[in-house]
Amino acid sequence: MTSQKNSDIILLSHGDGGLLTHQLLEKYFLPCFNNTLLEGLTDAASFPVRQGKMAITTDSFVVDPIFFPGGDIGKLAVCGTVNDLAVSGAKPLYLTASFIIEEGFPIADLERIIGSMARACKEADVTIVAGDTKVVGRTQADKIFITTAGIGYMLPEADLGYNRIVPGDNVIVNGPMGNHGLSVLLERNSFSFDTKILSDCAPLNVLTEGLIKRFKGIKFMRDLTRGGLATCVKEIALSAGVDIRLNDSNIPIDDEVRGITETLGLDPLYLANEGKFLIITNGEETGSILEYLKEDLSAQKSNIIGHIEEGKGNVYLKTALGGTRRLTMLSGAPLPRIC
Repeated sequence: MTSQKNSDIILLSHGDGGLLTHQLLEKYFLPCFNNTLLEGLTDAASFPVRQGKMAITTDSFVVDPIFFPGGDIGKLAVCGTVNDLAVSGAKPLYLTASFIIEEGFPIADLERIIGSMARACKEADVTIVAGDTKVVGRTQADKIFITTAGIGYMLPEADLGYNRIVPGDNVIVNGPMGNHGLSVLLERNSFSFDTKILSDCAPLNVLTEGLIKRFKGIKFMRDLTRGGLATCVKEIALSAGVDIRLNDSNIPIDDEVRGITETLGLDPLYLANEGKFLIITNGEETGSILEYLKEDLSAQKSNIIGHIEEGKGNVYLKTALGGTRRLTMLSGAPLPRIC
């Protein structure tokens, strides 16, 4: 077996700020990320702001494997950051991206990841305005980690908060649960199922912005990432001081996902998603919101999955057999490094 040439892999000297660092920047990063705010290559990006409230979020991405059906760590880094802003009622504008790369990492894989990030930024209409690259020795990291920050402005129409959630409100999701978590799990463990489950990784900001601007009855939104639907709903119930009652038959889950999770003994309600979010809305606008969602090709399987009741933070699931199951937060880490 022939070893890779030094020109094909990341070296420690790519992170020393010298010639190779500049070559890496000029050959790979700038062609994909270049824009008027980044092209000055100063120590800090300067950008215009508008009157009103700004929003900022930060996240790190350590997913294993870094490439999976439907996405990769680069797409995930952009979409995950954009979505955190979007469900908070913000319009995402700018991102920063910091890379920690293991010595020996193939430059071809880095180029693939950067390209994926650029395409995701274009889809979400956001701009990477600052970044950093560090290289660590072999075994001191696992291939590549990406840390991001996202900045946007709060939409003036947004009025989201736990304090707005009251009994009688309804719960909506914008599509099937568990695809991302199962996609990564199957790719990581090389299970030999005939079907290929794709991650749902996608930016949500265009959809959420349209909802917020059109419907005043939207009271709360949350993207359903780590811990899945069940954990997120439990957190909401506790924070809002209400009970939430879900109907298992109304929760969209793709047949392939349901079949494989049953075979593996997994619960799709606890698997991560990267393109799904939850909406809590008043009863009057629920039907209109559902119709609006289904007009989007990515959200045609949206559904009303439950409602809010008086209570103290419990979540109840009506099962397909007519029984009731109490949902709690995810305990332990059955699938670490999911994002």
